[in-house]
Amino acid sequence: MQTEISSQQTLRPVQILGINDVGVESANDEMTAGRALPWLQPIAGDDVWTLWQVEYRDVVILGPGDERLGVFNLTVHDLADPVNYAELLAQLLDAANE
Repeated sequence: MQTEISSQQTLRPVQILGINDVGVESANDEMTAGRALPWLQPIAGDDVWTLWQVEYRDVVILGPGDERLGVFNLTVHDLADPVNYAELLAQLLDAANE
């Protein structure tokens, strides 16, 4: 999806990245194997998931001032379904063109 978005002209760039939760670092190698997705690992004491009020597999869509524009959960909306893929793509492109 990042490649598809990057090939389009938008007002602002879109960067997709993952943020793991503290305490599940052991799966980092598996999560990043064969992928180019930037992957951040908070350290103990940085409770990013609680601060951002996210759930497992949430995509948080941020605006140009890092304001939260939306959340799209990949467990509920599996991207293998073309309708879900198109919806997330549209939300990201809308945010980039706001």
